[in-house]
Amino acid sequence: MIHKIKSIRVASRWSARTRTAGFTMTEVIVVLGITAALAAIVSTGIASASTMARSTACRANLRQLHLAAEAYLTTQGGYPAAVLYRMEEGDVRTTSWDFDHRADGTIDKGPIWMYLDDQDRVFQCPDFRGNSNFGDDPATGYNYNTTFVGAEGRFPTLDADGRLLEGWDHCRRGVPAAAHRRPSTTALFGDGGWIAGANKFMRAPSNIVEVDLGLVHGGTQAFRHASCSNLVYLDGHVECCDTACEGEHRNEGFLQTITDFPRNGFLSDDDTSYDPR
Repeated sequence: MIHKIKSIRVASRWSARTRTAGFTMTEVIVVLGITAALAAIVSTGIASASTMARSTACRANLRQLHLAAEAYLTTQGGYPAAVLYRMEEGDVRTTSWDFDHRADGTIDKGPIWMYLDDQDRVFQCPDFRGNSNFGDDPATGYNYNTTFVGAEGRFPTLDADGRLLEGWDHCRRGVPAAAHRRPSTTALFGDGGWIAGANKFMRAPSNIVEVDLGLVHGGTQAFRHASCSNLVYLDGHVECCDTACEGEHRNEGFLQTITDFPRNGFLSDDDTSYDPR
């Protein structure tokens, strides 16, 4: 009898040790749940940090573009043209604010690039994934205040006397720097976007300059940084705008087929964010 009792006790202790040596199904499920939750938290944190890093790099690019524009202003007496057209060997040469498309198809430095010490990476928004909407531009993602700051060229033509009009002699001029009264509220460069990707000509919503509402709706800003659009203003400070506006002449058809609102939109419903006067 005593022998049986001892055997039972030994077996009981062995059974207890056996039970405590492993995990129950409930414990395994709890551990797996905690592990999955921690992995999700870490993954979210990494993604958030990566998003923030790209947005920070974007703002740094915009500051560089502002410095280059100011250097151009100092040496040339005005801000660079958004785009100009000239004749070259019987074809049209297109010089935009960032890149110069020669008539033979090659790309050269544009007026802003000339003041960036060959850092063409500055023209690429790190959060934009897509091809250029303007020829074979090697980088893209940003646009320039074309309505009020940069001059906009017209295609070369002959005047009544047969003289060739091209370049600076055949363009709509922007507001002269001497007339800028609101540098802290006037956007200079920013994240450009419309339904087909990026653009590089920033348009104001009032349509008083372009007189082409479809064109205006294609010159909006991209709210690509966690629903935020990065901008650098005439005074050099950088902001992130988190409100996409439809524009005072909102057209639902254009907003959906050209702008892709609210993924892209205007900075203000009127010209407050664009007109420096």
